[in-house]
Amino acid sequence: MTVLLIAGSPSERSRSAALLGAVSQRLDLHGARIESLLIRDLSPQALLLADVAHRSVQRALDQVARARAIVVATPVYKAAYSGVLKVFLDLLPQSAFKGKTVLPLATGGSPHHMLALDYSLRPVLQSLAARHILPGVYATDAQIVLTPEGAYQVQDELSQRLDEAVATLASEGLRIPAGSGFGPVPFSQVRCSV
Repeated sequence: MTVLLIAGSPSERSRSAALLGAVSQRLDLHGARIESLLIRDLSPQALLLADVAHRSVQRALDQVARARAIVVATPVYKAAYSGVLKVFLDLLPQSAFKGKTVLPLATGGSPHHMLALDYSLRPVLQSLAARHILPGVYATDAQIVLTPEGAYQVQDELSQRLDEAVATLASEGLRIPAGSGFGPVPFSQVRCSV
């Protein structure tokens, strides 16, 4: 039940990485095994030359192959997902996401770029044969604020949307049943009085 978190930002610290961090915390509560892939840490030359034999790229391809579910996070630049993410997705085999559930996440400066999830990222994820692409979560800069200590903080409304998205990923992508508070009770233990 491995979930691969793919960070598609060229920056080391970013709002999209903060989204991935928040998702990781929530997945941990569901007992999922989590792996991370920071595309910015792969060899730039190997990415641009589509050198799938390069050690860093091969390791990334292996992570994708092992994952049962994938969470992709990207900043939105010029109404599309990041070029770093595009280069990585382009070198994946055509069926790299076959049988996998994918949760797309994106951040942008304003709500005007929200449709980048559906109109630029979703078709590429679909072309990689994803079994199920969950509704994406888009966040504006105002919903992930930088604290005086230099950390990013997810606002309450966005936090609730992430809770729902991770619960859906856990139930549909990982087949982890939602906690109902009560376990099954065998009929022999049922007591009824009239």
